[in-house]
Amino acid sequence: MKLFKNILGVFFLSILLFTGCQEEDKEFGDLIAPTNITLSYEVLGQDDENPNGDGSGIVTFSATADDAITFIYSFGDNTNNASAPNGASSHRFTRTGISSYNVTVIASGIGGVTSSSSVNITVFSAFDDIEAKSFLSGAPISQDTDGTDVISISAPATKTWYLDDSKTGHLGVGPSLAFDIEIYGAPREYYYPSFFAAPPGTFCGSDGDCFCDDELIFTLNPDGSMNYLLDNKGTTFFNGNAAHQAIAGGAGGADACLDFNTSTVSNVSFAPGSEDWSLVADPSFEARGTQMNFSDSGFMSYYVGSSSYEIIEITETELYVRTLDAVDPNLAWYHKFTSSPGGGDVDDGYVYTNLVWEDDFNTAGAPDSTKWTYDLGTTDIFGNVGWGNQEAQSYTDNAENVIVENGSLKITAKKEGGDYTSARIKTQGLYDFTYGRVEVRAKLPSAQGTWPAIWMLGSNHPTVGWPSSGEVDIMEQRGNDKSYVEGTCHWYNTAGANNASYGENTPIENPSTEFHLYTLEWTEDAIKIFLDDVQYYELTNSVDLPFNGNFYLILNVAMGGTNGGNIDPAFTEDTMEIDYVKVFQ
Repeated sequence: MKLFKNILGVFFLSILLFTGCQEEDKEFGDLIAPTNITLSYEVLGQDDENPNGDGSGIVTFSATADDAITFIYSFGDNTNNASAPNGASSHRFTRTGISSYNVTVIASGIGGVTSSSSVNITVFSAFDDIEAKSFLSGAPISQDTDGTDVISISAPATKTWYLDDSKTGHLGVGPSLAFDIEIYGAPREYYYPSFFAAPPGTFCGSDGDCFCDDELIFTLNPDGSMNYLLDNKGTTFFNGNAAHQAIAGGAGGADACLDFNTSTVSNVSFAPGSEDWSLVADPSFEARGTQMNFSDSGFMSYYVGSSSYEIIEITETELYVRTLDAVDPNLAWYHKFTSSPGGGDVDDGYVYTNLVWEDDFNTAGAPDSTKWTYDLGTTDIFGNVGWGNQEAQSYTDNAENVIVENGSLKITAKKEGGDYTSARIKTQGLYDFTYGRVEVRAKLPSAQGTWPAIWMLGSNHPTVGWPSSGEVDIMEQRGNDKSYVEGTCHWYNTAGANNASYGENTPIENPSTEFHLYTLEWTEDAIKIFLDDVQYYELTNSVDLPFNGNFYLILNVAMGGTNGGNIDPAFTEDTMEIDYVKVFQ
C-alpha cells in the first residue's frame, strides 16, 4: 500500500542535522585523576528479617569523588556497564537466590584519567521464569521433592530460533507508551505494532534477505546461567536510522544488510517486565511479564541498538518479543521467531498470480464509487428483516459508519440510542469475476456481538435468491468467540432439495490488534481458504455446485443475529479496518 509505505518512511528513517562550528585553538592543562571516591549502596527492602533485600534484586548506588566528570558502573553480573554522570545508578540483579557481586565504580577526571572503587554486595532475587528458560533452550522441566518446577541438567541444553517469516508482524513497529499518550491523549496502541506489521514473506528474498537466515542460539548451562549467540552469517539487517548503522559503517537512509560481527557470546539475565501493561484496554491481551537482558550489546536479529527484550508470548515453537528503540524512544519494535528452520508452514504456491483488480484505500473520504456501492437499511431485497439472519443493525452510507482514512477502509458499527448502525459495501454491478485469488488484509473488531465478514455472493443472486446463487465466506468471526475465524461455502443441494453448507475454522492470534491476511483461491476444481497464507479449508468444486459463474465481493460488520449472538450491553462502537483488497487471475 503506497500510503502505508510513506508512513513507514517517517518512522524507519531519521535525519541527523549536523551544525558546524569554527575550530578554536585549545591548550591542554594538567591531567587530573579523581580522588576521595566514596561508593554507597542500598538494597531495596533490606531489613532485619530480609538482610539481603525483598527479592526484587534492586540495588541503588551513589558515588562521589573530587574532580570527577562522570562515573561508569560495572555490576559484576555479566550485564552491560552503566554510565552515571551524577554518580547515581539503580540496577536489578537477576540471578535467582542469594548471590554476591563485586561492584566497581570508575570515576573519570580531566583528560580521561580514571580512578575506581569497589564494594562486595549480597542480594536476594526471587524472580525466575523456569518455563521461559525451558522453552528457549529446550531443557526439560522436572519437579523437586516439594513439587516445585525446576530445571536440573548435567550438560548444556541448546536450542536455535529463526525468524518466523510466515507470520504477520514477524517484524513490526508501534508507539512506545509515552508516544502513544502523546499521540492520542491516552494509552491506545503501545502494545502492538500499529505503525507497521510485516505481512508474511515481506523480507525473505528481498532487500532484507539477510534477516532470514539468522540463527538465535540459546544455551542453558547446568549452573542455571544462560548464554546467547546470534549467528548472522556475517551480515545483519540494520534499521535505517543513521545512528544505528554508524556502528557498522552504514550511512542510514533506509534499512540495509551490513557486514557485522556478532560472534561475541552474551549472557542472558531475566527480570520482571519493565512495561506497564495494566493500561492496555484490550481484555484479550496478556503479556508474560518477563524481560530478557543481553550482555555485551547482544541483540535479536534486527538491529535497533537495544539489548533488552520483553517476552510477550512464548511456547515450545513460537517466541514473540518487544523492545524499545535505543535511539528513538518513541518506537517499540516487535519480532516473531520460530524453532522451525525456514519459518512456519506457509503455502505460497498459488495458482493465480496476475493482479487484475485492487483497492488500496489510499484516497481519503468515502469508498471509491467506481468500485463500491452500498446495501442500506434493515431489510434485504427479498423483504427479509434483519438481512435474513436476525441482525440488529441498520446499514448506512454515513461517514460515521464507513470511511477511508490513513490508508485504510474503516467499517464501524455504532450504538445509536437503543439501535445500532453499521455499513455493508459491495462490488455488485461494478466488478465481478469467475475464478481467481482474493486477498484481504484486515483487523477485526473485538467487541462481543460484532460479526465481521469478508465474503462473496453469486452475481445471479437477485434472480435466483439465496442459497441457489452460492455464497463464499472468505472470513467470518462470531460475536461470542474472537479466538478463531471461519471459512464457509453455502449452496442449494438440488439432489436433496435442501440448503447445504460446508465450513471450517482456524485459531487466530490478536485479530483486532494486528493485520492478518485472509485469502481465497477459487478454481474450477476447488475452493481453498487461507489465514496468513496457511490453508485450513478446501471444498471440491464441480459442475453441480454454483461456484462456476461470476461472484461479487462484500465487506460488512453486522451486530448480533445468528453469528453475532448477544451484544455486550456496554457496547458503544467497534471497527473492522481493511488495508487492501486484491484479486488475482
